[in-house]
Amino acid sequence: MKIICEKEKLLKGINSVINGVASKTTMPVLEGILIQTNDKEVKLTTYDLEIGIEYIIECDVEEQGNTVVNAIMFSEIIRKLPDTDITITVNDNNLLVIECEGSLYKLATMNPDEFPELPKINVDNSIEIEQNLLKNMIRKTIFAVSNEENRPIFTGCLFEVKDNKLNVVAVDGYRLAIKSNLLNSKSNDFSVVIPGKTLNEINKIILDSFDSIKIGVSKNQALFEMENCKIVTRLLDGEFLNYRNAVPQNWETRIRVNKNTIQNCFERIILISASSIEKEKKYPVKISIEIGKVTISCTNQTGDAKEEIYVTTEGKNLEAGFNPRYFLDALKVIDDEEVYIDFGTNISPCIIRPIEGDEYTYMILPIRMKD
Repeated sequence: MKIICEKEKLLKGINSVINGVASKTTMPVLEGILIQTNDKEVKLTTYDLEIGIEYIIECDVEEQGNTVVNAIMFSEIIRKLPDTDITITVNDNNLLVIECEGSLYKLATMNPDEFPELPKINVDNSIEIEQNLLKNMIRKTIFAVSNEENRPIFTGCLFEVKDNKLNVVAVDGYRLAIKSNLLNSKSNDFSVVIPGKTLNEINKIILDSFDSIKIGVSKNQALFEMENCKIVTRLLDGEFLNYRNAVPQNWETRIRVNKNTIQNCFERIILISASSIEKEKKYPVKISIEIGKVTISCTNQTGDAKEEIYVTTEGKNLEAGFNPRYFLDALKVIDDEEVYIDFGTNISPCIIRPIEGDEYTYMILPIRMKD
């Protein structure tokens, strides 16, 4: 095998596949990148038996071949080489030889025949969506997936296609995020749960562009396809939350507020609320709503903090406790200038949504305040 490739192209391919490398495995070959040539292309593949990533690079292929090389070592060497063409060969001793200007490195390789094939997916249903739309949907929901492995179904996002609309839903037991977008082409209804890890990787790879990405699903696998990249992932098994029944349809108290203003308040007050506590949810901030005014306050062993902002209010006065981090996570991803924040009672969920449209909904459960 002998290839000559621009560093920028090669590094982009490596960065796209590197997080599909297995971190803890009894199969050393899964710690590597499979390098395969095909005419004038090189395909890089990684697979940790849960997520597999393929990326195709156009380059000069002088000799065909394939090999597997340790991913971390290979990527660090390429990253630090000069910004010019890199020559990669496999010599007679099965060493991967990397040459670039005055640099010369030789790495041990592994048998490519031992690298497992990515699953072949018989797609039952599929959709196409612009990459920038999918990127935005992931960004506005992924932070609300659960990290608790005892409820694995909530460590992923629900991808639900219903009435030609894609709904992406994340829930962790304390909050819920829903982002929706209409699809341009007609599709069958279906729903699957895609691991959060996979979606984080997809979000790093896809572009903020109008180029499309195709999502295909089978019974237990999903396939994401772009022009030069393919990602295969297992689906999560289990029954997801019936999110439509979980979101309150009515409110008792509503405020309309500048998004940046209230976000800045939470960013300041969290300095006190999170300064000396083990878990923020045990030490909430208190939100007090009166006519035309919201007061956000916190008292703990570190000190006191209080923020007052003047807002448009409707409905009843209210006092309730919340985790400030949950507010901040949502406010950071909302692009609108103003938001509605709707409340029920002091033990009912709170809903944050943009003023216009119904494409994004974020729900937070309150925390019972200590006397």
